[in-house]
Amino acid sequence: MLEIRNLHASINGKEILKGIDLTIRDGEVHAIMGTNGAGKSTLSHVIVGNPAYEVTEGEIIFNGKNLLEMNTEERALEGIFLSFQQPVEIPGVSMTHFMRAALNARRKHEGLEPLPAGEFLKLMREKRKIVELDSKLANRSVNEGFSGGEKKRNEIFQMAMLEPRFSILDETDSGLDVDALRIVAEGFNKLRRPETSAMVITHYQRLLDYLRPDIIHVLIDGRIIKTAGPELALEIEEKGFDWIKEEAGL
Repeated sequence: MLEIRNLHASINGKEILKGIDLTIRDGEVHAIMGTNGAGKSTLSHVIVGNPAYEVTEGEIIFNGKNLLEMNTEERALEGIFLSFQQPVEIPGVSMTHFMRAALNARRKHEGLEPLPAGEFLKLMREKRKIVELDSKLANRSVNEGFSGGEKKRNEIFQMAMLEPRFSILDETDSGLDVDALRIVAEGFNKLRRPETSAMVITHYQRLLDYLRPDIIHVLIDGRIIKTAGPELALEIEEKGFDWIKEEAGL
């Protein structure tokens, strides 16, 4: 599904990613862990096409297509979704109108007719239940006045509505209490399909306890220096990252 080869990227002239190689296949969930400033969020922003970042070398292939030839909107239409670490508020734009426009843009890209209003509202009701999102929030502006937990639930709700092929969760567990974390993670798990994949960025084991990723990568100083199974996250929880850096000669 996603193939990243020798990816280098910079922001404001400073190189952040220094040769990322990563392959994520259909149905897989990969976790990216690492210290602050290692490049984890930069990787997510480069994949979705944030124009603030400049790719200086390498390639990103998604289902056989070169993502670096697409703008941010085109990548979203191809089925790439990013759940932000700090979801933004969009005053004056209701959740209902926002989601209907996004969903119908995706349907148009796939050669489908717009979803009739009645079917759309029925779909919204079904998907809200996945993350226990209050129906009153749907009539408010996007994320405006939402609590931290409501914003994160709303991100997974949007993911449920759009049914992306590849989802990126960028520190979705940040600032969540135990109950909100459980609801968000369980919502994510209900959306997993054999034909979809995900990349989860986190500092902590507690989110991975719920999500059960297939593969863990440790990203330090712009490079992936270790890759292993889910047991690696438990070692990191116990011993931190220093032993991995020493093992890699850093």
